[in-house]
Amino acid sequence: MIAISACLLGENCKYNGGNNLRKELLKLDNVISICPEMLGGLGCPRYPSEIVKDKVINIKGEDVTEHFKKGALIALEKCKENNVKLVILKAYSPSCGCNKIYDGTFTSTLINGDGIFVRLLKENGINYIDDISYLKKEKD
Repeated sequence: MIAISACLLGENCKYNGGNNLRKELLKLDNVISICPEMLGGLGCPRYPSEIVKDKVINIKGEDVTEHFKKGALIALEKCKENNVKLVILKAYSPSCGCNKIYDGTFTSTLINGDGIFVRLLKENGINYIDDISYLKKEKD
């Protein structure tokens, strides 16, 4: 079983109410869709958020860390329940970013780091990859 960030499958759960559809991912079988931010109780649309140190702060300066942590835990449980072997995640997201995330200045500046959900996947030994890396590997 593969879990994929819901926005990549065309679900309108992105912070701005849109999605990040990657049509190539729609061809995969045995897939479940997950959005840790929605699972954590954040609405859609919602203010964009970025990680600042160990907190998730939205553009209005509000601490939304607990929503991100709650959603990440629920998403992790869904992965475990469904025996997920790989999670394909939206690059740079404060939930799903792998290896690179935005720096917290809301200027599209990237730094080394992982999103809240990715940190849990690492701790639990579940394989993951971001959409950019996955699609690049598929082309090679």
